[in-house]
Amino acid sequence: MSGNTKCIFLKAESSNLKAIQNMAKIQVKPLGDRVLVEPLAKEVKTKSGIIIPDTADKERPEQGIIVAVGAGRWDNGKLVPLTVKKGQKVIFSKYGPDEIKIEGKEYLIVSEANILAIID
Repeated sequence: MSGNTKCIFLKAESSNLKAIQNMAKIQVKPLGDRVLVEPLAKEVKTKSGIIIPDTADKERPEQGIIVAVGAGRWDNGKLVPLTVKKGQKVIFSKYGPDEIKIEGKEYLIVSEANILAIID
């Protein structure tokens, strides 16, 4: 080794590994005709002007923004791509999605068949 070369060895501790893993962004790719949706907060305003936040309403949201889409569904040996795209605002059936948490944030996985409309 030359005089200017330095070797540095880092000892990886479990707490450091967890911090490194948390820094890496988790990528989720839905399978088949499923879509990953970020639900929109539902805020209700009464006739008298009182705003009721979404935390008071325990029902599931029915609108969201598409975060990721699957490849599509197979029909007679052909892959049929999804009609919805990442970034679109959609309305979906209330009881169709499955709830998941990614890095502490709630998302919904919805089958394309449970998406009722695209909001422009």
